Amino acid sequence: MYTLILVLIFIVCVLLVLIVLVQNSKGGGLASNFQASTQIAGVRKTADFLEKTTWGLAGALLLLAIAGSAFIPRSEGGTEGSMVQEQIQNVADPNQVPSFPTSVPENTATPADSAN
Repeated sequence: MYTLILVLIFIVCVLLVLIVLVQNSKGGGLASNFQASTQIAGVRKTADFLEKTTWGLAGALLLLAIAGSAFIPRSEGGTEGSMVQEQIQNVADPNQVPSFPTSVPENTATPADSAN
């Protein structure tokens, strides 16, 4: 179901981009091509259609995004808590003193021994 919603979101986004690009911010755009005086629909009808389509696609994108968040696949791999809580519990204690070796290994060669 999540994949279907993602595909629908992608289609709506492409259509929304195309509709917005067709519009002109000064009232022209696709409507400016149909400025014949004998046309019945007129320029205003085309601009209204493009605006209503833009709002409809924006609303559809919002609803699909909300629906998509409800269908996000969640892994059920036996985790009881969140990953952040797990990392907090597994962090090393900053006040703990590190344990360093107290004796020097016996078979280490010094640079003076290798020069002779």
